[in-house]
Amino acid sequence: MYRGIDHIGMTVPNIEVATNFFREAFDAKVCYDVQRPEHDPMKGEEVEKQLGLPSGKTIIHMRLLRIGEGPTIELFQLGTNADKDPAKISDLGLHHFALYVDDIKESSKRFEAAGGSLLSEPHPLAGVEDGPRNSGVYGTTPWGSLIELIKYPDGIDYPNESEAKRWSPPKH
Repeated sequence: MYRGIDHIGMTVPNIEVATNFFREAFDAKVCYDVQRPEHDPMKGEEVEKQLGLPSGKTIIHMRLLRIGEGPTIELFQLGTNADKDPAKISDLGLHHFALYVDDIKESSKRFEAAGGSLLSEPHPLAGVEDGPRNSGVYGTTPWGSLIELIKYPDGIDYPNESEAKRWSPPKH
């Protein structure tokens, strides 16, 4: 019935800046723009209802990007300031996405060269994800959103009661 995650959405202060970051850090490709800044903004009661926007908020730019073999990222740029800072792990709701990488050191360098900031050095994964070559690191984008870089070439030690295997992007 359900096929999988199609896309994730992220509000950014500037779509062009965000697109350049995702291109430089992760070789992202633009799929298409849903809403362009030269068009009338998406606004009004119907848009507010459909998207759960607070009254008076407008969307001036929407773009879908694709990174590798995962779901697309739908970027939103508002015509007004965002209501809050980007979510952190301590906040309720969605707060990050992870990109599977083959070379975490090289991916970390690209992330930082593109303007991101790592929160620490890459570190071993814990619990059932632990393995000699398994590692991860969190970082923030130039606008403060949280992204995780992860790799687990040594696999996952699934417990017997596990109902499903974790989806992993195919190797190129």
